[in-house]
Amino acid sequence: MSPFRRERASDSDVLVIGSGAGGSVVARELAAAGLRVTVLEEGPRVSTDHIAAATPAENMRRLYRQGGLTPVFGTPTLAYGEGRCVGGTTVVNGGLLWEPPPALLGRWAAESGVAGYRAADLAPHLALVTRRLGVAAQQHGAGNHDSRLLAAGAERLGRRWQYAHRAVLGCRHSNRCTTGCPTGAKQSMAVSYLPEAEALGARILPGTRVLRILHQDGAATGVVAAGPGGRTAVHRAREVFLAAGPLQTPALLQRSRIHRRTAGRELSLHVNLRTVARFDEPVHADRGTIFTAQVHEFGGDGVLMMPSNVTRGTLAAALASRPPQLLDRLLAAFATLGSYTTQVRLQGKARILATPRGGLLLRHGMTSADHSRLREAFRRTGEVLFAAGARELLPPVASARPLHSRAEAEEFCRRVRPGDWELVSVHGMASARMGLPERGGICDEHGRPHGFRRLRVCDASVLPGVTGISPQGTVMAFAHEIAERFLSTAPGRP
Repeated sequence: MSPFRRERASDSDVLVIGSGAGGSVVARELAAAGLRVTVLEEGPRVSTDHIAAATPAENMRRLYRQGGLTPVFGTPTLAYGEGRCVGGTTVVNGGLLWEPPPALLGRWAAESGVAGYRAADLAPHLALVTRRLGVAAQQHGAGNHDSRLLAAGAERLGRRWQYAHRAVLGCRHSNRCTTGCPTGAKQSMAVSYLPEAEALGARILPGTRVLRILHQDGAATGVVAAGPGGRTAVHRAREVFLAAGPLQTPALLQRSRIHRRTAGRELSLHVNLRTVARFDEPVHADRGTIFTAQVHEFGGDGVLMMPSNVTRGTLAAALASRPPQLLDRLLAAFATLGSYTTQVRLQGKARILATPRGGLLLRHGMTSADHSRLREAFRRTGEVLFAAGARELLPPVASARPLHSRAEAEEFCRRVRPGDWELVSVHGMASARMGLPERGGICDEHGRPHGFRRLRVCDASVLPGVTGISPQGTVMAFAHEIAERFLSTAPGRP
């Protein structure tokens, strides 16, 4: 007898693997249709009260996979951060929720050969998400002087900026978005779609890691999973929805021998450059809200600029590789510092390889064009921040000295080497992308891996390409469409 048949854990109409932006949408919509839904989540369930009572460092360890430090090897090696908890990365992101540009969706449709995901098709889903999550332009709070400075610098140069669109209800400006909202104001899936799904009858099983998807004759039949105590069990279902995230979804497909040579072969990434700016005036960036202003002037080139509110602890961690004297000086001037993130869309792809015992090996292949784009992105960031009144910039390069003028920033950009950058990424996409097989697609227009039945992918993995904006809104819209298509064709639906 197979060791995986030691225990029969549950039978459901639908199993959802993962509880982030994609999985939560499917769980809520299918439960509302009267189906028996079970959500399997590898991470813990952490309440708002527990988030509020813990320190940011404790929440980093609890809410992120590997504390937010999954390495992606290459030149340079970068750190990838993803949530690992009930609610997924929506619990630890900035709450940004942008609608995908119609031109982007049109290009995806043309390149992938897949119909039904253009702007007109997704508009009803995006309107529903906006209404449910209270998405609105986030005005500056009392402590958002770093955002005001960024906006002022952009205006002086004639650069286009706008208030960020965020899924927040009653933000109290706690400056802890990326380690879990301590008030519940940010409308993560943990406080929105998932409680609604449970009220409609869905079950959520935290601490349950799916080891592989079971399938026979091209049809998924369930999964093998390890529960909180390490006991291995089989969960059976009529349909399996895979939403484990852009890294774990293709890894699980590989381990399940489903498109194992192509799933995860082309992961698209945004990377973030972090620049610390010192001003003459008090900024008090620790008192505000993340991302209330974004410079969109260069969005067509895949570059966005935004403030990333900072604490003494996060500043010290970010600058740990700098000389102690510099760190001491900056901490002494903490009230005048702002921290700014420049998001850059990469052209080169990363590759995911599932290793034994549940590990991952990730390697990116940045192109020379990507390295040029990083230099240009930092140069433009420097222009805006110096126009905003910055007296000193510290670029995201451990060996770089502080910069005091646009001329020094230009010289830095001429000299910086590809391996010098300190980069992080929190946005991965298209690692099991939707598209025709002859165009490199892994999944069809229903989210089904080509050649397989009763299995659908519904997270950022299935997007046909890289968004250039925060992908949560796009992921949720695609998940709504995939769920709707399933319900319109599901046999024996209640």
